[in-house]
Amino acid sequence: MFGRSTTVDAELNRDVEDLLHEAGKERILPIVQMGEPVLRQPSQQYTGQLRRRTLAELLDVMHVTMLDAPGVGLAAAQIGLGLRIAVIEDHVRGDGDDPREIAELPFHAIINPVYEPAGTQTRSFYEGCLSFAGYQAVRRRWLDINARWQDEEGRQHEERLHGWPARIFQHETDHLSGEVYIDKAEIRSLSEDENLGELWSEDPVPTEAAEELGFSID
Repeated sequence: MFGRSTTVDAELNRDVEDLLHEAGKERILPIVQMGEPVLRQPSQQYTGQLRRRTLAELLDVMHVTMLDAPGVGLAAAQIGLGLRIAVIEDHVRGDGDDPREIAELPFHAIINPVYEPAGTQTRSFYEGCLSFAGYQAVRRRWLDINARWQDEEGRQHEERLHGWPARIFQHETDHLSGEVYIDKAEIRSLSEDENLGELWSEDPVPTEAAEELGFSID
């Protein structure tokens, strides 16, 4: 279960219900873009402030919005809601030799997520963000993490994540602390999506991009 404070916040519920109403029949909300203060403010710990039905509807709308974008993760801050809630999901895309080590990541609602590195290995790959649409940059992240979170029922989970699933979990959890991936990215690697597809899509480990654009992946 969630923490000791499980009192429903009536005002917050009204605000979230108004937000869900904006999603309409399509169940899709606009994604907040860089410059909005909510992306830079630490999100509030979730302790059961929402009614169960409201939380379930919120997670459904976040999931639909994420898939429509399309994306593999979405934090509540990205729809303008400062609660420590995110959704993640990703699937293998057919290339078992992909050095990014993409693996099946079933849909999860991750509430109050935290992580810590498991080991010292890192990897540097291009990464994007639905709140910084149209661009990607190389970001170094931990290869392995110990991830902890609560599900929508308040049950505690702990799992060791590796490769791309670990990257997704780090990315979304960082959002809830007011951090965006670009904050610690290799700025010289920043690339518009079309250029990335044309110039660097055949170079998942961005060695050629690093040489041509003048940044380090060591």
